[in-house]
Amino acid sequence: MGLFDTLKGSLGGVLGEAEAAALPTVLSQVFPNGMQGVLVRLGQSGLGGQVSSWVGNGPNQPITVDQLRTALGDEHVQKIAQSLGIPTDKVLEFLSAHLPAAVDQQSPQGVLQDQPAANPQQGDQV
Repeated sequence: MGLFDTLKGSLGGVLGEAEAAALPTVLSQVFPNGMQGVLVRLGQSGLGGQVSSWVGNGPNQPITVDQLRTALGDEHVQKIAQSLGIPTDKVLEFLSAHLPAAVDQQSPQGVLQDQPAANPQQGDQV
């Protein structure tokens, strides 16, 4: 691996962390109830076990790209991609890697903390 690859990998990690930190705000722009809206949608899609593990105090269960695609739908994925400024085909990989930890960080006592209100002119009903 060359110096360029090393720098690119390091920078990519920093950018990924910045995007992950912005995830709750981005989700509040796409879903009316922000992170809570995403979790409700995932739960309604049969992923309640994973969601509970992220909010709870135990280890976080993973979520796959296919599970996210099915639960969120193309329209929401495209909106999240636009908000994060990353290609649509990378959004599901990003969410799979970062959503469990983002939810975990937003629920330190086992209860999801309040999120910023969504813009009523953006987002779809969950």
